Amino acid sequence: MIRIFLKLVVLLACLYQPIAAYASETKIMIIGDSLSAGYGLKQDQDWVNLLQNKYVEEKKSILLINMSVSGQTTDNALLKIDAQLKAHNPSHVLIELGGNDGIRGFPIKLIRNHLTQLVEKSKNNGAEVAIMKIQIPPNLGPRYTKMFTDNYQKVAQATGAHLMDYFMVPIAVDKSLMQNDNLHPNEKAQPIIRDFMAEQFNQWLN
Repeated sequence: MIRIFLKLVVLLACLYQPIAAYASETKIMIIGDSLSAGYGLKQDQDWVNLLQNKYVEEKKSILLINMSVSGQTTDNALLKIDAQLKAHNPSHVLIELGGNDGIRGFPIKLIRNHLTQLVEKSKNNGAEVAIMKIQIPPNLGPRYTKMFTDNYQKVAQATGAHLMDYFMVPIAVDKSLMQNDNLHPNEKAQPIIRDFMAEQFNQWLN
């Protein structure tokens, strides 16, 4: 009788393991623009795919859900985020947005309002949220550029979102890592961004 009981315990434990692993899986939904969508690259060359492959090789239960779209602005993302949250129910959301807004000179308060809504919608869905501190070229003058960058700190402080470093800072200064448009990272830059983001995610998740 004791042997039968022990066998049942072992069997239940084996059955429970994959269920527990699935339940504890970290699902990070990335809401970004062309920098995370792999603009100008072949399929699967972008940093998101490279990082997902790294997690698979390391047998880490982390799933990256890439909702990034080239040209996406914060208002574009707001139109879609409710459906995306419902469809994927992520445990974590990274918001890598605002660059296209800033380049087009969108009002600073409007960008901040959109970013705040994106964070709050994600948090209300039960996700931990990180917001990436985007930087833009100084084309619109130092005042606008500073106000734009400061937006991210303000949103993070107001919402409790994790403020994440911008992966383009070490990339944009090296022309060998940029495409001919001097706006998007090339294939050579993707493994560097992958490793940068692996560390950023590690800090965030821990």
